[in-house]
Amino acid sequence: MKKLTVAALAVSTLLSGSVYAHEAGEFFIRAGSATVRPTEGADGTLGSLGGFSVTNNTQLGLTFTYMATDNIGVELLAASPFRHKVGTATTGDIATVHHLPPTLMAQWYFGDSGSKFRPYIGAGINYTTFFNNDFNDTGEGLGLSDLSLKDSWGVAGQVGVDYLINRDWLLNMSVWYMDIDTEVKYKSNGAVLPAGRYSDNVRLDPWVFMFSAGYRF
Repeated sequence: MKKLTVAALAVSTLLSGSVYAHEAGEFFIRAGSATVRPTEGADGTLGSLGGFSVTNNTQLGLTFTYMATDNIGVELLAASPFRHKVGTATTGDIATVHHLPPTLMAQWYFGDSGSKFRPYIGAGINYTTFFNNDFNDTGEGLGLSDLSLKDSWGVAGQVGVDYLINRDWLLNMSVWYMDIDTEVKYKSNGAVLPAGRYSDNVRLDPWVFMFSAGYRF
């Protein structure tokens, strides 16, 4: 009788699909490393200097996901502030900029609610806000000042996969592409560039790579 009871419980668990589940109504959070790798470009004066560059940066990444159905999720990406050095081939690094890129995604999870692997795709909108943007000693030595970057709205795409360790914990790998374009404004005192105010269009359009662990509620 005891063996029959254990067997019945095992069969019931398998049939219910509750051991590994992304089910409607679930909420889970992931935390890990998020690396921003810009595919940068610039017009105007910055572009004319050649070799415009923006460095990569890795920070703490967080995602918050709600499963509207067994296959449809809504996710918010957040992170600690990213910090990038900006420069050109002619000048070297001339400035440091900081930004936050919160991104809201609608997702489709493949497989069923009992699958241990849940690959997914997503599409949504990104908002990037820039702050604490300053020219370094090199930039100031070139007579540049008053650096500002306009906040950006753009589309975003995503692919990823969850590996469900057990009912509560999971591992995740995901990749985003974000459309981030901004207007960069600054002033020159005439030391190198003619004196005046400048405005250049800059494209960041980064790939974002995240490796994380998650907990489901």
